[in-house]
Amino acid sequence: MDKALQTMINNMPEKTGKDLDEWTQILAKENFDKHSVAVKYLKTEHGVTHGFANTIVTLSRESNEPIADLLADQYIGKESLKPIYRKLITIIGKFGDDITISPKKTSVSLIRKNQFALIKPATKSRIDLGLKLKGIDAQGRLEDSGPFGAMCTHRIQLRTLDDIDDEVTNWLSQAYEKSV
Repeated sequence: MDKALQTMINNMPEKTGKDLDEWTQILAKENFDKHSVAVKYLKTEHGVTHGFANTIVTLSRESNEPIADLLADQYIGKESLKPIYRKLITIIGKFGDDITISPKKTSVSLIRKNQFALIKPATKSRIDLGLKLKGIDAQGRLEDSGPFGAMCTHRIQLRTLDDIDDEVTNWLSQAYEKSV
């Protein structure tokens, strides 16, 4: 994804009051036929600037799947990993009420002011927890980012609920704290 577009998506909750998934759900309920009509609706009814309105409409039309289905689809054939996902979300929810959980096609982004973590069911037996921890060296279970590239600086591989221990919670908390 283009860096400028990703920045716009990351800034969307602060600038518009909702994240992309929330806007997509609003547009899905309205079911507009024309791009321009949907843009006008966001501008007039919700006070969204033209740039954000255009981006929201464009990206919502690219996603033909309902948002709720994105998460369900990630775990098809990987159902045994869902409890790991749920435990991570429960832990993260305790950090604060300023977190946006944003499902994508193959992962879930966790965003405060900036993305601080990513949950990806990588295989049928493993979730990769990507973390943004700039300035921290890989150590122990905290590996280099691997497949995440620039989205995250590190990852931790999780195979069982027991893998989510105090160390993982601490790394998640640090990533959350650094994301302001």
